[in-house]
Amino acid sequence: MWFKNLQIYRLPANWDMTLERLEEQLAKKPFHPCGSQDMESRGWLSPLGNEVLVHAVGQQWLVCLGFEHRLLPSAVVKQEADERAEEMAEQQGYKLGRKQMKDLREQVMQELLPRAFTRRRRIYAWIDPVNGWLVIDAASQSKAEDMLEQLRHTLDSFPLTLLRTEKSPMSAMADWLAGNEAPAGFSIDQDCELRSVAEDKAAVRYVRHPLEGDEVKGHLEAGKLPTRLALTFDDRISFVLTEKLEIKRLDFLDVVRDQIEGEQEDKEALFNAEFALMTGELAHLLPAVVEALGGEIGAEPAAATEQRPMVATASESAPQPEGVAAYDPPF
Repeated sequence: MWFKNLQIYRLPANWDMTLERLEEQLAKKPFHPCGSQDMESRGWLSPLGNEVLVHAVGQQWLVCLGFEHRLLPSAVVKQEADERAEEMAEQQGYKLGRKQMKDLREQVMQELLPRAFTRRRRIYAWIDPVNGWLVIDAASQSKAEDMLEQLRHTLDSFPLTLLRTEKSPMSAMADWLAGNEAPAGFSIDQDCELRSVAEDKAAVRYVRHPLEGDEVKGHLEAGKLPTRLALTFDDRISFVLTEKLEIKRLDFLDVVRDQIEGEQEDKEALFNAEFALMTGELAHLLPAVVEALGGEIGAEPAAATEQRPMVATASESAPQPEGVAAYDPPF
């Protein structure tokens, strides 16, 4: 259970949702496969494949939204309808009118839908009710919106807000590159994208290329600003930060993964250990990213954090560690 991309949102500290209430409310909208005339179906699935819709490890929650979509391209429907329209025109001696063609396409759609293939996908969200994080494993904000929309329709109360920082990621990344210095705890890697703010939107991309030279500074001086920058945090997590405050290409390095001992016969124990380890690491990464961007708008001054919590190995993770994200929240 390792997230690859992070779309980050904030939940208020006074959100009164409990694990039991969340489970009860998700159960009202479970996932069902598409009916014969359904183009799409969505609903809540168990992250672990059992009957529990909210998988809890310590005080960290994981939910999963399932989708099923019928693969019936509009071009296929149009082609079939046009062929039938030609046959009917030959029989009747005149072409079908606009309304007749519309009715025919709807008829063809209804006939083909039950025979169309379906494709399923899942989106996962990590909810940290202690520190007020909602993190969706999605490559774009538009895909994350599917999860947010379903949560809004499912929950009685869902007071979500965007994460806002004092500095924009674009201006902060420009400062780091210009000064050849990453914020405390971070190091700059070798992937970057710079884009012009002018109308031409000229862009240059570096892949596995040193970024500390005069060439990058020249692009900055010419008016190009970073839209993506690869970073490593604490020598434990590498990722790409975007101008939209997205975290992409998230990779937990070997020093993190090695904390889980080898292959485990118990899949649930391994799942729990990975989830506990991931959330424990992200509980340090997210505040550090916020601090590197000047702090959160409207947040309280940062408090000192405790040392990184130890995470049990997969073989020891049956009741999973207390306080997966056990630190003093800097909010």
